[in-house]
Amino acid sequence: MSLGSSDIQAKHLRDLRNNPIDGQVLKELVQAGLTWLRTNQATVNALNVFPVPDGDTGTNMTLTMQSAWNEIADLGTRNAGEMAAAVAKGALMGARGNSGVILSQLWRGFARGLQGAETIDGATLVKGFIEGRETAYKGVVRPVEGTILTVSKDVAAAAESALNETRDPIEILERVIPAADASVQNTPELLPVLKQAGVVDSGGKGLFFVLEGMMRYFNGLPLDVPTVSVQPMSAMNLKEALDSVEEGQDYEVVVDFFPNSDFELQSFYSKLETMGTSIQVGEGEGMYRMHIHVPLDKRYEPIDYIMGIGTISKVAMENLLAQMDDIQKTKNEKLEFQPVEPGQIAVVVVSPGRGLSRIFASLGAAAVVEGGQTMNPSTQEILAAFENLPTDKVIILPNNKNIILAANQAKDVTVKSVAVVPSKTVPQGLSAMLAHNPDGDVNAVAEKMIKSIASVKTGEITIATRTVEIDGVSVESGQVIALLDGKLVLSAAAIEEAVMGFLEKAEAANHELITFYYGEDLSHSEANRIADVAREKYSGQEIEVQNGGQPHYPFLISVE
Repeated sequence: MSLGSSDIQAKHLRDLRNNPIDGQVLKELVQAGLTWLRTNQATVNALNVFPVPDGDTGTNMTLTMQSAWNEIADLGTRNAGEMAAAVAKGALMGARGNSGVILSQLWRGFARGLQGAETIDGATLVKGFIEGRETAYKGVVRPVEGTILTVSKDVAAAAESALNETRDPIEILERVIPAADASVQNTPELLPVLKQAGVVDSGGKGLFFVLEGMMRYFNGLPLDVPTVSVQPMSAMNLKEALDSVEEGQDYEVVVDFFPNSDFELQSFYSKLETMGTSIQVGEGEGMYRMHIHVPLDKRYEPIDYIMGIGTISKVAMENLLAQMDDIQKTKNEKLEFQPVEPGQIAVVVVSPGRGLSRIFASLGAAAVVEGGQTMNPSTQEILAAFENLPTDKVIILPNNKNIILAANQAKDVTVKSVAVVPSKTVPQGLSAMLAHNPDGDVNAVAEKMIKSIASVKTGEITIATRTVEIDGVSVESGQVIALLDGKLVLSAAAIEEAVMGFLEKAEAANHELITFYYGEDLSHSEANRIADVAREKYSGQEIEVQNGGQPHYPFLISVE
């Protein structure tokens, strides 16, 4: 979204500054905030504390804002309070991930502050910021400072302070932006893990971009030129790009290359934008990876262009329509769920892989929501999974720490009796399913499932997305790493080494059952080979191998 500098646009900007902020102006500001956030989505995604491929905060916040925009895109009201309420509704239903849910709570509080207001003056804007802060803090059981919550608090404080000097809402917003920026830069001082990782809080940075986008709109600055950054190659989510293939984009092109010494990232992006969409750029050890969707007649343009600015080491080209057909066929595969009778408890689970979904279904799950790392489902998607089930008793298993808040929001917006079992990993969710009793009391069964979570240890084996040292573990980008119950415990040169190191850290010899769930990028034979190595060392334990089908993680491991 670029405003340009025509006379008509210049007049529009003058009118914006000289007239009250009504519902239609607020609508334009929401679009501006969304556009600037989307432009800098990769920057936010790259601010990942742990070197694991779940850098999706920017994506989650963008999709949350997109849902808010979809709710108001055709809304013609000039009443600011009504427009804000619609924004809040859209953000609530589209909220994804912890930062997306908190962002939706900020909008909910903001709308509360604008209730009954025809237009937004300085005092109303400040009230909106204050109510947003209060609502967001109340929506989190254990608020953590050094996060998006802190930034929202500092924004509200800056707005209150500015109100003592001006009643102009635009001037107040202008003073809030540097306060938000300073708050983001200070997050590592409040949250030690950010300081260890050498990053600022990603959710706070996302909120800053939303606010800055609004101010850039008032100032007539472009919203489609990113504050360019590049993400680690191993964090690039090329499959996610397939969810938003635009009409006319026929081919996906991926090029690995070593750039010349005069390589300039901003110019690189600008040139690629003339060729296609869904542009992603990653970097690792001096090599860059470029991803783009292009029309049929432009499929060689990115390759020819990159040949002139660097040395190409690898090229991959795929027919997007064929890929989409394959994905659709997979999605259309029917899972066999246990029928749920009226009055029984239906368990809804979030699952990151087709194989894991089949296992959950075999254990009695009534519905599965696709999701996990890098693909957190929205409140609406979780709600839709159980709203039409023939029972008013529901238990939700999020199976990911970044999905628990969205699950709780789904619980809050339904009339059904819903309990959320706060499973943070897939093995925890599978363990909880074993305690499920469809004919019991919802809260009593939920309590049993929560207790069963404590009986399992979870291992996650993946590839490090960047070089970092956390909790005394040094990691190089591209190494295999192991997490034990969410804590980084080791790095290794190969998957087998990481698996065996994890089992030792998890004290597997003191447990009875070890289950390996292998991911979509690991072959069945390789998974069995590594399991056989584990069997030799842990001959006293039962070891099983299951096809999980999850992305990004060669193994999820359950020790119980």
